[in-house]
Formats: sequence, structure tokens, C-alpha cells
Amino acid sequence: MRKNNMKLSVLALVILTLIPFTTIKAQDEVETSVGTDVVSSYVWRGQKLGGFSVQPYVGIDYKGFSLSAWGNVGVESTDDKEIDFTLAYSNGGFSLSLTDIWVDYGTGFLHFAAHDTDHVLEAQIGYDFDVLAINWYTNIAGADGVNADGKRAYSSYVSLTAPFSLGGIDWTAEIGATPWANDYYGANGFSVQEISVMAEKEIEITENFSLPIFAKLACNPATEDTFFVFGLSF
Repeated sequence: MRKNNMKLSVLALVILTLIPFTTIKAQDEVETSVGTDVVSSYVWRGQKLGGFSVQPYVGIDYKGFSLSAWGNVGVESTDDKEIDFTLAYSNGGFSLSLTDIWVDYGTGFLHFAAHDTDHVLEAQIGYDFDVLAINWYTNIAGADGVNADGKRAYSSYVSLTAPFSLGGIDWTAEIGATPWANDYYGANGFSVQEISVMAEKEIEITENFSLPIFAKLACNPATEDTFFVFGLSF
């Protein structure tokens, strides 16, 4: 993350605080969440980023605002370590967020040189219509990548997700694409990066404890890769 990322984060926080609280219909008390996913492989936006992995998370929510941390640690020595911090706001179906994505490529977490960092600052805006959710993501600072001309690409990703029920199981269908050339997603132009379907179910272990599991089948038309991921949530 570059030095001006802090200014961007402060500016975003100021903008978020200008949103009238009279429209907020969220919890009046601070809520916290903590847990972890265990996945057979780490697949993100049509790219395999690691093998068997543990992905812990912790978050704090208050009146539509949230601050969370998410991580990925692979069991294979070749897998890269990742830590993401997200500041977000949601109201009804609307959502807005800033995420600092750090992947350990060797420069260190506290290394924030302008053109030499492992941090990427990603902005997100979206709306969930219940039957369809639309989200747009753009890298606005850090180790974003370049376009075909060698300039900052402001690499972006748009995702459409649709939940549905079938056979007593919750499903989610998704299609995601990057709209222009960038080497962050390895695209020469508009490129569909993921078409996927995921099934989720809770397995009852005892009367008071159930174990959420999920399975996701995804393909990347751009690279002709196909992935099948299984996971558990605790």
C-alpha cells in the first residue's frame, strides 16, 4: 500500500460518515464475529492461489459500518500468506467498502514504498436486489498491475451472483469478469474470469451444533481452467 493510501482511507471514512444515520436500519449494538473456513484449495475469481488452506476471519459491526480482517494460510510451503483488512458500510441492499489486500511476496507487511509494495487497495460498490447481487471492484492504489501500455491498469472486476434453492439446499450461481486489459487478472481486454455454482448445507452433528459445508464448481473461460472446491466453516 502506498503512502497516500492512508489519505484515501481517511477520505473514504469521512464520506461514509456523511451518510444520514436516519436511514440506517441496522443493529444498535456492537456485534462481533469470528471463525474460520477450511478449504480444499484457495480459488479466487477464477484463479487458483493455493492448495489446502485455513482462512480465519474476525469482524466488528455497528449500525451498518464494519471493520474486519481475513487471512489465508496454506499448508504447502509454496503457498503465499495473505491478510486482508476491510472497512465497509451497508444499508439495505447497498454496500461500499475499501479493502487492503496484502499477499506476502517478500517485501513485508510494513513495506509501503510508492512503487514497491505487496499491498493493493481495492474499492467496492454494490447492490443486492435479493434475487441478484451486482458488485464492482477496482484497485485504486498499491501493487495493482499495468495495462497493455504499461500504465497503471486500475484493474477491475464485476460480479453477478444469484442465490436459489434446489433440493433442500442453498445454491449460488456467479459470473465474474474483468472489463479491460490488465496483468493483475492476466487479461488482454474484457474477459470472463469465472462462471461458478456453489451449494451450501448445514450438517447436524448434535442437537445444539451443526457444521456448515459447501462445495463449489468453477471454471475460468479465459484460461480454460476448472476447479472443484470443498470447504467447512467453524
